[in-house]
Amino acid sequence: MRKSRKGFTIIELLAVATIIALLAVFVVPRAFKGLGKAKRDIAKGKMAIVEGALARFEYSCGRLPADTEGLEALLIAPSDLQDRWDGPYLKKSDLLDPWDHPYYYLQQGTVNMNSYDIFSYGADGQPGGEGDNADIYND
Repeated sequence: MRKSRKGFTIIELLAVATIIALLAVFVVPRAFKGLGKAKRDIAKGKMAIVEGALARFEYSCGRLPADTEGLEALLIAPSDLQDRWDGPYLKKSDLLDPWDHPYYYLQQGTVNMNSYDIFSYGADGQPGGEGDNADIYND
């Protein structure tokens, strides 16, 4: 009499490997696409924190930071505002987007006319781009 062996056949192993490969091809890219949108949403949320800090700065100091001072004025008092500055207005980490690039600031906005612009260059950290690399501005 022959003893029956317990285990998987090569066909069963190939079928399972094929199913795993198909899942990897079709499911994983969709999951990472959602991750990019989540980071863009986080960037917008952090911009709102910076906007609140700018409002507190303007209330305390009577003006917005100049372009030359940038968002660093929210962390360190500009030399002409030592007596009025009541900061720091946020944490240093709040000035970094989800890709660890700095947010940029223009006192006279080009996207937000009659206001200021806060923006991130997206995942690639370069101006322009599409998708995850697109620039993100405060609204």
